Amino acid sequence: MEIPDSAVNEEARRRAEDAALAALVDQYASSLYRVAYSVLRNAADAEDAVQEAFLRVLRHRDSLDEVRDHRVWLIRIVWNIVLDRKRRAKTRPETDDVAELARVLPSTGLSAEEVAAAAQHHAHVLACVEQLPTKEREVLMLSAFEELSSVEIATVLSITESSVRSRLFRARNLMAGLLDHNRSSR
Repeated sequence: MEIPDSAVNEEARRRAEDAALAALVDQYASSLYRVAYSVLRNAADAEDAVQEAFLRVLRHRDSLDEVRDHRVWLIRIVWNIVLDRKRRAKTRPETDDVAELARVLPSTGLSAEEVAAAAQHHAHVLACVEQLPTKEREVLMLSAFEELSSVEIATVLSITESSVRSRLFRARNLMAGLLDHNRSSR
């Protein structure tokens, strides 16, 4: 019994799609987690949102070739998921615990003392970020932590590029004030 060429080609195409999806998960999972956590403030909810995003990608895997920038596209999906969840919950659990987000920030190649100092610094900076108004915090998180451009942030947030630049300017000024205030009060 001979297997038709079309079946072999279909199997090869499916394997290639699966490999591409696995690569997307490997490449963007931690970045998407940080985005989700920055809004939801809960590790389990952030993980669920990332998982839901990848499930949506699985459902629409046939259109992956049409996507120009997978990173922005995935962040947009996660952003919509977390905002939808937040709207449905109507409450945002507030927490001062930023250690979970600091945990996912890169700190490889450092000594134990440097890792501890970096974690402490990350936690301090993130605590200051938490004090920012929501709109400014959102653009700062997407710009500084996810390194999205103004155009990409505007796409994710569905606002104009000039609004992104304005909010980013305010966020940076507020952060500078918060960091200076905290530095002088030590």
